[in-house]
Amino acid sequence: MSIILASASPQRKKLLEQIGIEFTVVHSLVDESMSDCLLPEEQVKKIALSKAQCVAKRNPVFDIIIGADTIVAYQDRILGKPHNAEEAEEMLWLLSGTTHRVLTGLAVMTPNKTLLDVVSTEVRMKLLSNDEIQSYLATGEPIGKAGAVCIQGIGAKFVKGINGCFYNVVGLPLVRLVEMLEEAGGYGSTACSPNNE
Repeated sequence: MSIILASASPQRKKLLEQIGIEFTVVHSLVDESMSDCLLPEEQVKKIALSKAQCVAKRNPVFDIIIGADTIVAYQDRILGKPHNAEEAEEMLWLLSGTTHRVLTGLAVMTPNKTLLDVVSTEVRMKLLSNDEIQSYLATGEPIGKAGAVCIQGIGAKFVKGINGCFYNVVGLPLVRLVEMLEEAGGYGSTACSPNNE
């Protein structure tokens, strides 16, 4: 069973390895720019599908391709990945003391079908002080992280609680992904075992 993860995310790679799925990584090279015309849920599904389709064009022989995209949405405003400290600081002030949503779009593509879904998790943030924000920015961790917070890193100390799938916040909702793989007919032979080549 040839499974491709259409993502360069180290977090997604670790999560798939954690549940024993054998796969290869192929970076999709897709433009992840956001569109003002789409709701957050539609946005992440579109990008996840684009990632899978892009990899499929470059790798025509495959069994399953997994595409995923994760964003943070606050009051329907999409917060992508900050490119610098200024953008990260703006996002941290915006999310301070609020509840926001983390959305991950999933695309599971086989040669015969494509499954699409989006998983949402609510994240409650503590009220942040200026010192906390500046110290966090100094670590460099917020750069390149959706919403400028890394829940599996230093940013965990700012998260009061979540409602929904924790792994979705990390970047890959594992339960829903496994369900989609099973529906696509590709999970039973993907788990690691001593005899699985």
